[in-house]
Amino acid sequence: MTQIFHPRFGLFVKLGLLALLVLASAAVLAWRGMTDQRPRVEETVEQPVPFSHRHHVGDDGIDCRYCHDTVETSSFAGIPPISTCMTCHSQLYTDQAMLQPVVQSWQRGVALHWQRVHQLPDFVYFNHSIHVAKGVGCESCHGRVDRMALTRRTQPLSMEWCLDCHRAPQKYLRPHEQVFAMGWKAPDQRKLGLALVRRYHIDTRRLTDCSVCHR
Repeated sequence: MTQIFHPRFGLFVKLGLLALLVLASAAVLAWRGMTDQRPRVEETVEQPVPFSHRHHVGDDGIDCRYCHDTVETSSFAGIPPISTCMTCHSQLYTDQAMLQPVVQSWQRGVALHWQRVHQLPDFVYFNHSIHVAKGVGCESCHGRVDRMALTRRTQPLSMEWCLDCHRAPQKYLRPHEQVFAMGWKAPDQRKLGLALVRRYHIDTRRLTDCSVCHR
């Protein structure tokens, strides 16, 4: 009987399929890289107004919750409306050129379009309020914003980075009264963290379940 296919035909097919798979994977990764508009770590983002956390938080001592007023009750921390800005800036620095977009937004009733600095993919579920309630400090994810003239991302916000905390939350937990404090350090974080895991009723057995972040 005449053999139609080469003895190594099956091997060639497998190698060809493997090459196609590699090329397809590379194409997907390249497409994601080109379409991912999220800021990179330590990259500042151009905003309609060069808002300085260093001035407002570090110098003036404004609490995070004054502007991000839903951080304790909602999945979203909240972006302050112009009315919050104008609480002070209707009287202070109103004539400054850099603040004119804020003043004009207030006068015209048109919202400013702030650019997101910390943004997760749509397929990731994240809830600010539960993290705050369980003692995760703002600084753990957002860095020392009180020192930032322009807001930037200090953490990768990757799956592995999130899992590092979920596997050992005791390394990051704080007492509730220190969640919004910048630069706070526990004398013995491991001892305190393990005590807080029990106090906050954190079930560490489920923290790495897929359904916690992907719903």
